[in-house]
Amino acid sequence: MTSPDPKSLRSAFGRYMTGVTVVTAQAPGGSLVGFTANSFTSVSLDPPLLLVCPGRHLSSFDVFSEADHFAVNILADGQESVSNTFAADRGDRFGKTKWDADHNGCALISGRVAGFSCKVTQRVDAGDHMVLFGHVTDFDSSDRPGLGYYQGGYFSLGKERQANAPAHDSRLSLGSVILVHDGNVLLTKDNQLPTVQLDDHTGARNALSFYLHSIGLDAHMGPVYSVYDSPNSGTHHVVLRAQVANLPPDCPLKSVPIRSFEEGPARTDIQFLILRRFAQEHRTQSFGLYLGDMEKGEIHKNDKG
Repeated sequence: MTSPDPKSLRSAFGRYMTGVTVVTAQAPGGSLVGFTANSFTSVSLDPPLLLVCPGRHLSSFDVFSEADHFAVNILADGQESVSNTFAADRGDRFGKTKWDADHNGCALISGRVAGFSCKVTQRVDAGDHMVLFGHVTDFDSSDRPGLGYYQGGYFSLGKERQANAPAHDSRLSLGSVILVHDGNVLLTKDNQLPTVQLDDHTGARNALSFYLHSIGLDAHMGPVYSVYDSPNSGTHHVVLRAQVANLPPDCPLKSVPIRSFEEGPARTDIQFLILRRFAQEHRTQSFGLYLGDMEKGEIHKNDKG
């Protein structure tokens, strides 16, 4: 265990996978406020209680510290832009977002997975945040998949399941991993990503975890980073991100600085292009999920929010 350095502690907290919410309230003059949060917890069914934790750094903190009501919106897969608007945009957030008012005048975001209208029952000062307890007076929910958040980036549970599913066709499937350790990427001796062949019984995440364990690496497996096909060879590729805290003395992989892929001469091989994109996104901590083939595809942005 280590002493609680704020940066390291934030990173450790970020290893807990959560959903994403937008919490809203109405100011005394009738204007609306809101913020993005993954600090949302169900507390009790009888009585129906939940809690959120607005930070003191929020421009809307004074409103939440005095409001009698608030609403919680659990965002759906695909609502990253809504999350980013309420996380960073200080303009007219509600003018950029479709919403309806609940019976208390708080905003309920259109397209949400679930929404909760709440009456404030208790406020507890807690360091640089406040714990805000709410009695649920009304709610709704849908069967849409929710938006996920992990290690500073969004992820789609649907895309994760599809990408990690075992192969069931005749294509050769390969799983690779971008292993990060202390500002470096771990590569094989021939400068390739660690890669394993997948069969029809094992998904990419399990197969890669087993391989890394076999070479003495305890890796924290992260989200899927790229899924692409090689038309010429008929090969299906799945690339994940992962973190390694400690390297064994006899580690068969070598460390290459992440920044070298941004600064070095450009190449056209697919793994270099993946690593160059990773280096650029690692600098901003705004990652994406590439879906396509070796020539064209689409990057689904997983902004840090």
